[in-house]
Amino acid sequence: MSQPKVAIVLGSDSDYPVIRDMLQRLDDFKIEHEVTISSAHRSPGRTREYAEGLESRGVEVVIACAGAAAHLAGVIAAHTILPVIGVPIDSSPLNGLDALLSTSMMPAGVPVATMAIGKAGAGNAAVLAAQILARSDPVLAERLHDYKKKLAAGVEEKDRKLRKERNA
Repeated sequence: MSQPKVAIVLGSDSDYPVIRDMLQRLDDFKIEHEVTISSAHRSPGRTREYAEGLESRGVEVVIACAGAAAHLAGVIAAHTILPVIGVPIDSSPLNGLDALLSTSMMPAGVPVATMAIGKAGAGNAAVLAAQILARSDPVLAERLHDYKKKLAAGVEEKDRKLRKERNA
């Protein structure tokens, strides 16, 4: 296995089911990645050490996924200059709204690109990571162009099916 370009950090193992499609999308784009669990609140030292070591290991983008108070992405962003993408997880009684606000409301100078809550946000995090990496990887850029074409073709196919059903 070659060096991961994307590091995915989960606040808890309970966040894993939400990111399965994200991992598949990264695999489809042929982007090497790693997944680890580290909590901003329960293991702050581990989180800081992990974030501080990312650049030296060749990681280029971080995706941090957490629910509830969701300070994980911000803590990681505070300890690295790498782009950090936050994915709020809908694991709390507030259905992820608390995680969305915690992830998105960063102070000036500590940016986190915040995705939508849950699986859709996780999938988009994979696409955004690929878009960031594609700026210096023409082969990956072509995979992204193909992906966008498939999205458009899927819409056209759904339109054809709908029209056929409505005219039947």
